[in-house]
Amino acid sequence: MDGFQLLTAPEGDAGLRVLQVANDTDVRTLDLAGVDRVELVFPKFTDGRAFSQALLLRRRLRFAGDIRATGDVLVDQLVQMQRSGFTSAVLKEGRDPAVAQRQFARYPAFYQGDVREPNPLFARGVA
Repeated sequence: MDGFQLLTAPEGDAGLRVLQVANDTDVRTLDLAGVDRVELVFPKFTDGRAFSQALLLRRRLRFAGDIRATGDVLVDQLVQMQRSGFTSAVLKEGRDPAVAQRQFARYPAFYQGDVREPNPLFARGVA
């Protein structure tokens, strides 16, 4: 869970420039100058367009700020969110952050590369 923040309620945005993006927006058209956080929405858990948006923001647009998942965020999707470029997520009311944290401990490594570690496991010299 290194570098990933779980929130049970939205934080205050004092002094931050936050950009809220609908899941049908082409993020390549956004002006990210001065933006501290981009909030991507999961309107329902079966709509995964925000995963693609996060990947584009990190890899192609080199956005280095916070990418936050909002909306219908499920605990079992958090690991994939982190691997796609998200750095924080707002859990639905009533969700236990401890349960969410266990998801990250369950998967210590992945064979494929991702946004955080682009090299596959064999190229990292891990046996």
